[in-house]
Amino acid sequence: MPGKKKQSKKIFVLDTSVILYNHNAINSFDDNDVVIPITVLEELDNFKKGNETKNFEAREFIRIMDRLSTKGTLQDWIPLEFPKAGMFRVQMNEIPTQGMDAVKIFGDKKADHKILNAAIRLSEEKPDHKVVLVTKDVNLRIKAKSLNIPSEDFETGKIKDVDSLYSGISYVENVDPAAIDLIYKDGIIDADAFGIKDPIPNHYFIIRNDRSSVLTVYNPLLEKIERVEKRPAYKIMPRNAEQVFALHAITNSHIQLVTLQGIAGTGKTLLALAGALDQKRNFKQIYLARPIVPLSNKDIGYLPGDIKSKLNPYMEPLWDNLKFIQNQYSEKDKEFKRITEALETEKLLIQPLAYIRGRSISNICFIVDEAQNLTPHEVKTIITRAGEGTKIIFTGDIYQIDTPYLDSQSNGLSYLIDKIKHHSIYAHIRLEKGERSELANLANELL
Repeated sequence: MPGKKKQSKKIFVLDTSVILYNHNAINSFDDNDVVIPITVLEELDNFKKGNETKNFEAREFIRIMDRLSTKGTLQDWIPLEFPKAGMFRVQMNEIPTQGMDAVKIFGDKKADHKILNAAIRLSEEKPDHKVVLVTKDVNLRIKAKSLNIPSEDFETGKIKDVDSLYSGISYVENVDPAAIDLIYKDGIIDADAFGIKDPIPNHYFIIRNDRSSVLTVYNPLLEKIERVEKRPAYKIMPRNAEQVFALHAITNSHIQLVTLQGIAGTGKTLLALAGALDQKRNFKQIYLARPIVPLSNKDIGYLPGDIKSKLNPYMEPLWDNLKFIQNQYSEKDKEFKRITEALETEKLLIQPLAYIRGRSISNICFIVDEAQNLTPHEVKTIITRAGEGTKIIFTGDIYQIDTPYLDSQSNGLSYLIDKIKHHSIYAHIRLEKGERSELANLANELL
């Protein structure tokens, strides 16, 4: 606005958690300047080896640093790679001259306290700039604010209001009984018949009045409302409308990307696997994977046995779902034998998500369980690897995060649901009704 004083540029100091969340984070601050304390580079050196996503992020960031270093010494301010981005440098001196010393105050020479000192030192060197510490570590943000250092979470990829996150399902009440009779007769009907305006592709509707109801979906290919029938998949019969919709999306060959969100016991993984098995003739393989989140944040190396034995505790829930489906049949049934054969020939593969990295996923049904423990960048990496004929199904509970630097707003599943909800090859269903058991429902409601 005319006459408005231009706001001075900020300097954002990034800690290690931000880099491990997104290696490209330094390019996310518009034309403001970005600083990496030398302690962060030292910490990243400990993460560069390994096959986990955090190791990949560390290596990619180190490569970015290597490219930037060709423009001059990293102790000088050098331009970032993105157009209209700010300047970048490494903060070598982490000892404050006049301000508070975090190492002395907190009494420990931890890396976090050195990073705090780097921010204090930088604010002394640049008194005309606002210096802000950016970290995914809640405790570090609290420590920073106790030292009067402005501190923020890394907001890129963070959803503002998860309570209003797209559900994929709407109710349409008090409709004309004749319209419901017509869709039962013909299977399809114009959206206007139910008073639906500008429907989202593959959005599901529960249409009802005081006499009858019908389950429907907006078919973007026909541009009409289509009836959804309740059908089993590998003898797994959906128990409520949400599960009917979930199986419809999973078994619909025109939908290439599906997300299922819901609390424990709503049937997310079971439905995804049953639907994939029902459609296995359309794929050369079915991958069922989940990210490894070590117990109590300990490395899996502390578990006994070889690598297979170490990983079994993490994969066991997936095997449980497969056994449940297989046990719907007797051992003499051909469907029972087909599942066993699929496992033996690796047509059906259950593996940690890290083992899938680098593999081609063409003509594959790829189920990613516990997707709430992935970052937005990890989700994007998985989807961008999809080749022709591939279908990807993400399942998870955005309120059950097992990794320290993610929450219901910043995890990859929430990000995906929010960003891709209007596309014709995508469908999402939020499962809210638990069907595991009355006891499980009691725990979800009261505990």
